[in-house]
Amino acid sequence: MVTTTAAATAGISAPAEAGSKIPAVIPTVPRELPAVVRRTLPNGLRVDVVARSSVPLVELRLRIPFAGSGLVHLAEAELLAETILTGSSRYDRVGLATAVHALGGSLRTGVDADRLAIVSSALATSLEPLLALIADVLTTASYPDSEFGGERDRIVEETTSALSQPAVIAREALVRRMFGDHPYGSAITPPSVLSEVGAERVRSLHGARVCPDGAILTLVGDVDPERALDAVEAALGSWTGTAAPGHPPAPVPTAGPILIVDRPGAVQTNIRMGGRALNRSAPAHPALRLASTIFGGYFSSRLVSNIREDKGYTYSPRSSVDHHQAGSRLTVAADVSTDVTGPALLEILYELGRMAVLPPEAEELEAARQYLIGTLALSSATAAGLAGTLSGLSGAGVGVEYLRDHPRALATVTAADVQAVSAQLLAPSGLVTVLVGDASKITESVRALGAVESA
Repeated sequence: MVTTTAAATAGISAPAEAGSKIPAVIPTVPRELPAVVRRTLPNGLRVDVVARSSVPLVELRLRIPFAGSGLVHLAEAELLAETILTGSSRYDRVGLATAVHALGGSLRTGVDADRLAIVSSALATSLEPLLALIADVLTTASYPDSEFGGERDRIVEETTSALSQPAVIAREALVRRMFGDHPYGSAITPPSVLSEVGAERVRSLHGARVCPDGAILTLVGDVDPERALDAVEAALGSWTGTAAPGHPPAPVPTAGPILIVDRPGAVQTNIRMGGRALNRSAPAHPALRLASTIFGGYFSSRLVSNIREDKGYTYSPRSSVDHHQAGSRLTVAADVSTDVTGPALLEILYELGRMAVLPPEAEELEAARQYLIGTLALSSATAAGLAGTLSGLSGAGVGVEYLRDHPRALATVTAADVQAVSAQLLAPSGLVTVLVGDASKITESVRALGAVESA
């Protein structure tokens, strides 16, 4: 994206003297919509290819449905993602890494409650051997015992350490309060569950769930789309398997009392709030994104201005709208000193209430609008960014048209639209609130703002 000033557009030189007025920035110019060439293979694998010749690379994103319930599935899925690259029928761990590097590439994996992701890149001329490597992993990953035990012990140790961190405690308490026993009700596996998982169970999970049915492969780079599709079909056409059912819809969170998770001696309080949000296909989704951005979604937001810039209560307060297969959620976060927990929470509630009952000013609405339009353009400006964006959208059932239609929708949102969606979704009376801190020091001031209960 190229940004020019109004003066430059008109061919006028900007004045150089001190104190001259800064020219206004013109609106973001819409980019041409990427052309996606698609093929669905007989085994159910959907392949989307975008030709992008700016650099001689190809970016690959494979998204495999991986929904499951219970802590055992969560543990097995995490260990699978962490150890899938430790061996296959053709390679051991070092051999696979060496083969990927020889292609000028990288290869990594990750998993969450919805999907197993394989993320890779390489020189565009190496696409066919890269696909062969990935096919080998997908169909013959061996999870060798000699590697698995050590990796599991490492993950158990890292998880144990993570669970001592207040931000992780706060996140887990919030999602548990919001979603209960739904798979979205936990994002980290208890070490005791992880330590019980053996390699054979992970091999079994791989055989049952690492399959092409419902999977989506996105390729972006310096490739000919039809030749790339043929190469994918040659490499992955024999991959077989049927996807398991997805998650049931996530429950709608109910507010309830303010939950305090005690951390005796803590010098700060982690404030987390959450509620339901709208998915990308909802008509009011653009208005919600603008509402979240104005409230706490970027540095010029009301929340930053109030409790960081004006009062100095915190360094990085924020809000976000996060999307998952079975539901979306709004999250508010701020980490504050223990002695200002009550005042900080009061200001957060005030700003949420102000969003819910008053429309935003025209200037702040327009600033948030241009920010969202610009960041979406930036997210797809590189091959890697475009591949990641398209993969995320495809997993939500949203097409490339979103890159064109969402900025247009943002441009039509009015202040009244933002106030209306804020009243529906940002009103503090409808949000779950969790505080992690020293209960003996924060409970009294917090109780003045609402009913309190302890974890």
